[in-house]
Amino acid sequence: MISEYRLKTGKVGNAVVGACNAVEDTVVGGYKKAEDAFVGAFLKKSDDRSAEGRNLSEGA
Repeated sequence: MISEYRLKTGKVGNAVVGACNAVEDTVVGGYKKAEDAFVGAFLKKSDDRSAEGRNLSEGA
């Protein structure tokens, strides 16, 4: 259920929320860079469609 009321945060609350959003963006951006580096270093695109959906524990 979505409430029709919202918390009045004021100037300080808005600054805190803005700071939290900035930290979140930085952390997510850092993770994305690490993820892209991992994918670039260790993975390659496969043209083999038979491997789609196959779990590593299922074997070849």
